[in-house]
Amino acid sequence: MTTALPPAVDSSAQSIMDLERDYLFQNYARYPLVLARGKGCHVYDLAGKRYLDFITGIGVNGLGHAHPRIVKVMREQAGLMVHSSNLYYHPYQGPLAKRLCEMSGLARAFFCNSGTEAIEGAIKMIHAHGRALHPEKYEIISLENSFHGRSVGALSITGQPKYRRDFEPLMPGVKFVPANDPGALEAAFSDRIAGIVMELIQGEGGIYPLTQEFIARARELADRHNALLVADETQCGVGRPGTYFAYQRSQPMTLPDVVVAAKPVACGIPLGFILASEKAASAIKPGMHGTTFGGGPLACRVALEFMDILDELLPSIQRVGGYFHLKLNELAKKHSFVKEVRGFGLMVGVELAIPGKQLVLDGMAQGLLFNCTHDTVLRFLPAYIVTEKQVDEAVKILGKLFAKV
Repeated sequence: MTTALPPAVDSSAQSIMDLERDYLFQNYARYPLVLARGKGCHVYDLAGKRYLDFITGIGVNGLGHAHPRIVKVMREQAGLMVHSSNLYYHPYQGPLAKRLCEMSGLARAFFCNSGTEAIEGAIKMIHAHGRALHPEKYEIISLENSFHGRSVGALSITGQPKYRRDFEPLMPGVKFVPANDPGALEAAFSDRIAGIVMELIQGEGGIYPLTQEFIARARELADRHNALLVADETQCGVGRPGTYFAYQRSQPMTLPDVVVAAKPVACGIPLGFILASEKAASAIKPGMHGTTFGGGPLACRVALEFMDILDELLPSIQRVGGYFHLKLNELAKKHSFVKEVRGFGLMVGVELAIPGKQLVLDGMAQGLLFNCTHDTVLRFLPAYIVTEKQVDEAVKILGKLFAKV
């Protein structure tokens, strides 16, 4: 089955790719694939070839593609109101804020457009909180190997030099410490530290979970020095680890002061959020922060529907995620170049002793989409609706790819 495009669009894959090469910034190293539509856990190219989507827009399409409940809500709301600005109230922002606060254990919410924008807001909260206590209390601790976004502020706290070097000098006052090293974390702290930002499972850095000991020490040190503890859950939260947020995986739970997230919450419509304790939220006074598009009626209504569906899916995420880990570990035992399988729920990384780029291309040819981060870590972020049968299909393809290495 081929896919019909509007008459104004040239439907040949080569023409589409040529137009992008001629007129777009060349900042993306795109794969040679034009996607035209999706259904469930599959996407289709212009010729109708089907691909099992195990990257889902880098974790955005948490309910897969064209989920019937989401399509229905989008259609209804698009016919009512898409955007209203934050000058006025609308029916969905307050209920969504309540839902997220109750899920997280935090007190207040702010809506924006992306994880990067949420991180920018969190940085402002950290600085405002610290400077209210002392003019020199503005430093931030972040982790080596972390990734927090592409803006200048987000890059300033991203602990990977390859993302930072072309844009320096960046924001001053940031210290980087190794993940899961409580001693190094304690050595970096002082009363000048206003906040610590960390991914509970490092995503772009290679699917590395933080240990419960490290997270608990961060909470203790933040309290001791009156600093804000910020959890960046943009990739590792909102259901992906099998819990609403990654910090809820362990008991006793370590509650952050601030949580930022985005990706799957509005099923492809841009929406990010910041959740905060009363203490952290009080740092932002009227007029200190805002957004034009964040939290509009279409995005918030879709997010409310997503939350209803997510409640039903959490047990399945845990079950199918565990099955995926089991099958990948069985596969890893057969191939010496597979070093480790990491992650939780449906956030999975397979670290190799060899580069992974060619495996990504070979997987695409076989009808399986995933990507490679940190050059040697295959990253899998399947939709929350994925089944054991689809996991078996993906692992079978991976087995064929690995056998040719």
